[in-house]
Amino acid sequence: MHNIGSPFSHLGSFFAYQLPSEKRLNDQIERYSPDQQIMAIDYHDNPLLDNLATAIMLVDANLRIQYLNSAAEMLLELSGTRALGLSVDQLLMENGKPLAEMTQTLQTRMPYTKRQVTLALSSGQSISVDYTVTPVQLHSADYLLLEFQPLDRLMKISREASIINTQETSRAVIRGLAHEIKNPLGGLRGAAQLLAKELPNPGLKDYTDIIIAEADRLRNLVDRLLGPHKLPENKPVSIHEVLERVISLIYAETAGRINFVRDYDPSIPDLTGDMGKLIQAILNIVRNAMQAFKDNAVFTPEIRLQTRILRQFTLGDQRHRLVCRVDIVDNGPGIPPAILQNVFFPMVSGRAEGTGLGLSIAQSIVNQHRGLIECLSQPGETRFTIYLPLESTDEQH
Repeated sequence: MHNIGSPFSHLGSFFAYQLPSEKRLNDQIERYSPDQQIMAIDYHDNPLLDNLATAIMLVDANLRIQYLNSAAEMLLELSGTRALGLSVDQLLMENGKPLAEMTQTLQTRMPYTKRQVTLALSSGQSISVDYTVTPVQLHSADYLLLEFQPLDRLMKISREASIINTQETSRAVIRGLAHEIKNPLGGLRGAAQLLAKELPNPGLKDYTDIIIAEADRLRNLVDRLLGPHKLPENKPVSIHEVLERVISLIYAETAGRINFVRDYDPSIPDLTGDMGKLIQAILNIVRNAMQAFKDNAVFTPEIRLQTRILRQFTLGDQRHRLVCRVDIVDNGPGIPPAILQNVFFPMVSGRAEGTGLGLSIAQSIVNQHRGLIECLSQPGETRFTIYLPLESTDEQH
């Protein structure tokens, strides 16, 4: 434990001098205690705090939550209205114990910071964080201001940036190789066509036909390696309409043998994108699961499609106000660990007859939409997570 000041300690002054909002409070606030109503009036829907990437929590002298900003809601997987009035110990535990130092901090008025702490959430998940506790006075009462920096997310951002850079390098190498391959292929095909016209024996034309056919096959393979080269035709797109189209296509291909479980967030707004390309990307992922079911004779194949909205979310080096998260989870045998880290690279496949291009193309399409696909897999559960920014490019600037 380190007794050092927080870089956000000035937020205590912000809370103290924040003027009450004049917005009409919703029905939920009426059931709060008088103290809770004061806090809800003062900080309800505060745009400044909600735009912070740092998770902010305010608790009273009884260690009951009085405020969460958007980042804290995401971290705790709980809305601010549901958390209001709950004890901190109901939502967070450190090494299986309550955050005991908080009561002492109320008495000593000394802030403290803890590094690389594992906290257990009420949902059962665990998170690794740095957190700071700072005592503040508001409305002549004592409160604690808690600031959380999730280390898991920081490491994930670094990994995502590395994935994006690696994929960009890979695509640049492939483009260079494709150029070097396609040029001589064109000459080879043209020469075979000329040779076919000059052959004295028509029976020899079978050999030139083979040369032409193989040149065409290699050219098509190179085109597929390059992925989608046409820019997306961006229009407002409902992600749920995209998912339903994919479900209907797979249902037709499998005669309904795969059970689809939908878990949609109906509040997600339309994103700006190319509907045809997004259908292709998600279809490639679902077909990957479908092939795994077929190859391993899964008796009760199931694919779960889940959508959620994320706020103030960073992809690579770009922070987005709103991001749509799509999880595609199947109960297949899982992806072999040896290829899991490289599953989005071209020509990487766990099946002998697989081309290894479906997931690579899906990643390229999502990258064109400024998004990213991640994959986690173990026997019995493979999860592909797609992140798609909801704001347009113009809205970012």
